[in-house]
Amino acid sequence: MNNYEFDVFLSYSRKGSSPAWVHNHFLPKLRACLTDEIGHEPTVFVDQEMESGTVWPSRLEQVLTRSKILVSIYSAQYFQSKWCQAEWESMAERERLLGLASPELTQGLILPVLYSDSQNFPEYGLDRMWHDMKGLDVPELMFQQSLDWLEFHRRMRVIAADVEQLLNGAPPWQPDWPVRRPDVPIPPTTKFPRW
Repeated sequence: MNNYEFDVFLSYSRKGSSPAWVHNHFLPKLRACLTDEIGHEPTVFVDQEMESGTVWPSRLEQVLTRSKILVSIYSAQYFQSKWCQAEWESMAERERLLGLASPELTQGLILPVLYSDSQNFPEYGLDRMWHDMKGLDVPELMFQQSLDWLEFHRRMRVIAADVEQLLNGAPPWQPDWPVRRPDVPIPPTTKFPRW
């Protein structure tokens, strides 16, 4: 391969209620609204869509290098997750190499979406403008039957337009994009005796 595999790497914590919100509402709407913007279905990487048997740390690293931008779902748990921080830092390091998200070129490759909290975020998380989805953060499917769903859709259209802008400004792919791995042990696989 000598090109990007994914338009968007969706980065979120698997703790709390944000995973249900991401899978029930945010991801389907992002795909639909972004399709309306770019004219074809976008390729969005979500970790729960990995095939069984995949060595997931290696696949995450591979996908990060082959994704144009990172959409991060901000929550207190997001900034406590070493894996989420490694994903965020990988894209931030790419930005630094390219001079993006800097005083000269203020736009970057990370688009934050605020799901919850914001009082306990580190400074680097607070430095970026985000799309505020607080108040529209109901993870249950019944949310789609509420009047707030119309506002959720309207805001997702704005997010999709911003994602399109970032995608259009993404640099040409390079095979040596930096990738950070968190400093956490990976549990060893169980070895079975050979007969």
